[in-house]
Amino acid sequence: MKRLFLFACAIIAMLAAVAAQPARPRLVVGLMVDQMRWDYLYYYQDRFAADGGFNRLLTEGFSCNNTIIDYVPTVTACGHASVYTGTTPAFHGIAGNNYFIHGKHVSSVQDDEANGVGTSRSVGKRSPRNLLATTIGDELRLATGFASRVYGVALKDRASVLPAGHSANAAFWFSQKDAAFITSDYYMKQLPQWLTEFNRRNTALLKTDLSRSPKGVSMTFAMAEAILINEKLGQTGNTDMLAISISPTDLISHQHGTRSPQTDSAYVQLDADLGRFLSTLDEKVGRGNYLLFLSADHGGTNNYKYSSAHKIPSGSWKCWSDDAKQVNDLLYRRFGVKNIIKDFNEFSLYLNNSAIDSAALDREVVKAEAKRILYAQSAVELVVDLENIHRETVPEPLKQRLIKGYHHERSGELFVLLKPGYYAGDITEDGSNHGTWTTDDAHIPLVFMGWGINHGETSQPVGMTSIAATVCALLHIQMPSVCIGSPILPITEPALNR
Repeated sequence: MKRLFLFACAIIAMLAAVAAQPARPRLVVGLMVDQMRWDYLYYYQDRFAADGGFNRLLTEGFSCNNTIIDYVPTVTACGHASVYTGTTPAFHGIAGNNYFIHGKHVSSVQDDEANGVGTSRSVGKRSPRNLLATTIGDELRLATGFASRVYGVALKDRASVLPAGHSANAAFWFSQKDAAFITSDYYMKQLPQWLTEFNRRNTALLKTDLSRSPKGVSMTFAMAEAILINEKLGQTGNTDMLAISISPTDLISHQHGTRSPQTDSAYVQLDADLGRFLSTLDEKVGRGNYLLFLSADHGGTNNYKYSSAHKIPSGSWKCWSDDAKQVNDLLYRRFGVKNIIKDFNEFSLYLNNSAIDSAALDREVVKAEAKRILYAQSAVELVVDLENIHRETVPEPLKQRLIKGYHHERSGELFVLLKPGYYAGDITEDGSNHGTWTTDDAHIPLVFMGWGINHGETSQPVGMTSIAATVCALLHIQMPSVCIGSPILPITEPALNR
């Protein structure tokens, strides 16, 4: 009798613990669209399906119309890391798509200790180890004793690895030369059987250049659906997470421009694929059982030809070629040291400190001369000494964005700010670019839809770093380790009080 009583007490306690768990959706879906400007939601609205993809999000969801990237540079790796960590490069350490760690030039997710799974090429040497903060997915896994399942998928490695986080079950990205989706041994020793079959079944399409084609949009959604179904996400009894990033929209815009037939086609295709994917979520997880948010890693500045043809101020800065050589040549004439600027990378200038020290040069004098040379270039508005930004005359809130984007061990010493409408590139090319602080690059879409979300919109200022804080508040889980964003109250308060 005593054993029966104790057993009954244990069952009651277990049921009470279950009952005490906060309500959560079955699945969280994060959808990032690479180089999607906020105005695309409305620029393409008449070409989107009336009730399928983007228009369904706007009709059923909650839109934050004044969401701004609150740091520079506005580039892919920084954006994906910042959305999912709720913080900026100063804290999460992803200082660009490429940067320096202990003097070594690396890509954002490069891990020379990792080995590819599904490939023997260097593209498989990827992991989130360079990311210094936890992500939404990490905190979700922690909150459920690692019972929740978290996956990332994209064509780009960094767009899959960084959102998935450290403790993810897997991140999958595309290898063009292998014509396959791959991963690394950071996550697993071999590809799951379903992925091997997926790659085999789609071999012909995977051999094409998906990175610059609307077909790459469709293939990304096909992979996301394959993960959803084969890994039974949303069916585990715990809240799972799927982080998806659409990469081709970025490369298509880089090649053809923000206002081009090719970019138009990509977004029409994206809308159709999004509509189908939402229907799949309705079927497999259940309408109202999943929480989805859509955003972008950055926007894009219109091409020079397009802008100038319409009398819009524009221009370019060839920082990776002619201008970089010119600066180093002029510094050599002054100091007699070659290649004083070690690298020009995403508006950051890295000093060759070993060469400066060997020549017994004063770093402050070198930086001052580099700034003087750069200011002579017509595209340059400001050159900021990030190491001594407290001494720089930079207006707010731009100064704060520079501080938030600067990581003292990984960023360059000088940062170049271009005139409005200018971008890194060549005025003879057709493509667009990004990376600046201006609204073209920094104003991004943000729409929440599904579980716990009431329809509506707000024009109150929202920082990119508030996305993770909002998702975590809705889920009643801890915010990522160095999250500096705050929950978006028009979204979280109705949900928390329902």
